[in-house]
Amino acid sequence: MLSLFSATLLLLASLSHTTLADQLPLSPSTLIGSIPHLGFGTWNLKVSHSNTSDAVSAAIQAGYRHIDCAAAYGNQKDVGRGIKEGMKKVGLKREDLWITSKLWNDHHLPAKVEEGLNETLKELGLDYLDLYLMHWPVGNAPDGKLHYDYVQTWRAMEYLPSTGKVLNLGISNFSPTQLRELMHSASIKPAVHQMEMHPYLQQVDWLMHHRRHGIHVTAYSPLGNSNPTYSPDSTDLPPPLLQNKEILAIAEKANCTAAQVALAWGRSRGTSVIPKSSHVSRIEENYGAKTCILWNDDTKRIEGLGEKYLHRFNNPSRGWGVDLFEGLDGV
Repeated sequence: MLSLFSATLLLLASLSHTTLADQLPLSPSTLIGSIPHLGFGTWNLKVSHSNTSDAVSAAIQAGYRHIDCAAAYGNQKDVGRGIKEGMKKVGLKREDLWITSKLWNDHHLPAKVEEGLNETLKELGLDYLDLYLMHWPVGNAPDGKLHYDYVQTWRAMEYLPSTGKVLNLGISNFSPTQLRELMHSASIKPAVHQMEMHPYLQQVDWLMHHRRHGIHVTAYSPLGNSNPTYSPDSTDLPPPLLQNKEILAIAEKANCTAAQVALAWGRSRGTSVIPKSSHVSRIEENYGAKTCILWNDDTKRIEGLGEKYLHRFNNPSRGWGVDLFEGLDGV
């Protein structure tokens, strides 16, 4: 686990940087409920794969109690069936699970926000979500292009908890400037910020900034470029994280797998991690990260990877015609 000494150094290092700092008062977390730090992601569990529902059900049976969804993934009906099946097999109630989903860019207009939530709940077959995120800080304009509209969209989202259909509100993929502007305009502070985070994109300052302001961080793509979506054939990418020699050496020492090491590292930082797999063996392997123990010298070796292989894999800025992640690492 991350030692107290290392954690203190992290905090002092973050305080010495003012790039991300703003003058917002420190405030405690507003999170309602307890978000499990090991979740199951559903991005790229395609509808065309007949085992999408089986994978979600298997995850619940393996012990996962946190399922991460999104309207944009196009698979929420199958995910919902998997949730229902998994709960039935394990004997769980709805309140035993933490379910997150996300508002897509095509429902950013204030008049369409609740409609987007209702469609998600219908697809998942649920009465409420534990967490509803704004997936990106941009929405579709009438001309078809994307534009920044997160403040008005957030104000519309702030109504949702009063309906009983959402317990917590959050954001995803925001920049420091966007988060600062949102918090200055908001009546409800984001409880969670979901972002890309892994040993190749550690974002220490950004993580500590959230910690100071009581905003929980969920790390997506916690296994780095193990996802084929991230163009593994490209020549400018670092070696696959799960094949990295440092990660493999730590895994052998800790008697864990490479994936378990990456996930244990993410959990040791206080973030939730949401790995995805459609294979039962890997679903169970990833869940085993809960018992993978890392020591201080292990975390130092992993910290070095962030300096050597710094890389952000998910950045649609060019294709979307907007600037995303300004002021953050890997841009």
